[in-house]
Amino acid sequence: MNLNGWGSFNAFGGYQERSGFQSFVHEMPLFFKLMFLLVIGFFVFVIFKSLKVWLSNNASPQLSAQAIAVTKRTEVWGGSGDSSASTSYYVTFEFQDGQRVELMVPDKEFGLIVEGDRGQLSYQGTRFKGFVR
Repeated sequence: MNLNGWGSFNAFGGYQERSGFQSFVHEMPLFFKLMFLLVIGFFVFVIFKSLKVWLSNNASPQLSAQAIAVTKRTEVWGGSGDSSASTSYYVTFEFQDGQRVELMVPDKEFGLIVEGDRGQLSYQGTRFKGFVR
């Protein structure tokens, strides 16, 4: 038996009061419940996607091959209002057979690599390991 959000009778005939969170969720409009589930679902999706990439990289062999740094680019994200911006650094390497791979590199490596540099690229999946000229 429900007492309009104040509690309920349990199976043994005793009154069982709802906790604050249960009352909050019970009285919350459906729209907010759906938005809450959508946000939680998004976070779960991002976590699983990141975990999949991490596991895939760990399962990949560490490779090393002669390559040329053909292009460099940056991606700036965030930075609206009071938050600071973040920058991701990418270098595209071309192997002797013509295949290319774009890898995210640390900022210090990005500053040292010049387009046209030739050297030994080490990587594992999509993870940059090093580039020696």
